[in-house]
Amino acid sequence: MKPIYVLNGPNLNRLGKREPSIYGTTTLAEVEQICRATAGDRPITFHQTNSEEKLIDLVHEAIDEGAGIIINPAAFTFTSLALLDALKMFEGPVIEFHISNIHKREPIYHRSYVSMRADAVMAGLGARGYATAVTAMLAMLAERI
Repeated sequence: MKPIYVLNGPNLNRLGKREPSIYGTTTLAEVEQICRATAGDRPITFHQTNSEEKLIDLVHEAIDEGAGIIINPAAFTFTSLALLDALKMFEGPVIEFHISNIHKREPIYHRSYVSMRADAVMAGLGARGYATAVTAMLAMLAERI
C-alpha cells in the first residue's frame, strides 16, 4: 500500500514555539503522531524542510512512491512556481493545508500558487486539523479504487 506523503515547509519545525497565538502550541512531532494515528493501516511518509529544493525533491519522491500528498508549503505557498510545477506532475490527490486561516491574514497570504493544483484546500483548523486532512485524504483515495 502506497503511503500518504505529509510534507511541511519552512519554519514548521518551530511549531509549538513560533507565534503560538497564530499557530498554537502543538509541536511538529505531535502533528506527526496525529497523522499516523489517524491514518490507521495506511502508511505515512512525514517530512519537514526549510529548503524549497528539498520540498520539490520530496514531491518528486511522492510522484514515484506516494498515493496522495498533504502539503503545508508555508511561505512557499505564495512564492514557488517551481513547487507548483512539481505538484502538477503528481497524479494522485493533493490537499493544501494551512494551520491558520490565510484569508484572515495580511493580503500577501491570499494568493496561493499551490491552490492551482490542489484538489482541496484546508485552512484555519489549527494543527489538529491535520487529522481532518488525513481523514479527507483516506476518503479521496478510497474513491479512486
